[in-house]
Amino acid sequence: MKIITTLILGLLTLGYLPLAHSQNENARAQAPIDITGNWVSLVTEGWRLRILTGEAGYIGGYELTELGRSVAESWDPQADTANGEACKSYGAGGLMRQPTRLQIDWENDNVLRIETDAGMQTRMLKFGLAQDGEGAGTWQGVSNAHWEAHGQNPDATASNGTLAVETGHMRSGYLLRNGIPYSDQAVMQEYFEIIQGEDGTEYLVVVSIVEDPVFLSAPAITSSNFRREADDSGWSPTECLAD
Repeated sequence: MKIITTLILGLLTLGYLPLAHSQNENARAQAPIDITGNWVSLVTEGWRLRILTGEAGYIGGYELTELGRSVAESWDPQADTANGEACKSYGAGGLMRQPTRLQIDWENDNVLRIETDAGMQTRMLKFGLAQDGEGAGTWQGVSNAHWEAHGQNPDATASNGTLAVETGHMRSGYLLRNGIPYSDQAVMQEYFEIIQGEDGTEYLVVVSIVEDPVFLSAPAITSSNFRREADDSGWSPTECLAD
């Protein structure tokens, strides 16, 4: 989609201004965009590694260190299942690349909750005073969030605000289901945007930048796109699949 491509380029090249606020104010009241509700993945690119599970060692456009490539080539889904690690591709570093539905709502005024039906995962994005280290060492790690205002609008159809999230302290996992790894030293930056199609349909675009000194020789940059749904009638929770 042209407007999504334009937005991605804008996110990667334009500056953003943090929204001025007091830590005593709540993030829900300050939100420049509303990402709550029901969303479904649009797998319009990368389908070979997202819908179909690639073979061990097939890394697509990811750039891995020598160690990262060795880990990818030795991927063994049966061993992951046996070791209780079937959820390695459902950690924060790979979760939004899954073909999944999202349910997004406010846990409280300063914590935004994202639930997925694929793998039945829950992410907690914490703003301001809510930010803490709870979640360190888990699949979803620790996610600190803040709102940003656009320095300029990259596209007339894009919203005027961005949800920016930094996630770290994650348990080692996979960027994709075929074992492309990220380590517990990885840090992920995400930018959540809403854009509107000509017919009024809303799309959620999540640009993700994962940096990892252990397994990645260059940042892994992706965009994952979702379409807003009217209700949760398509919601179908399934457990993690290792392959």
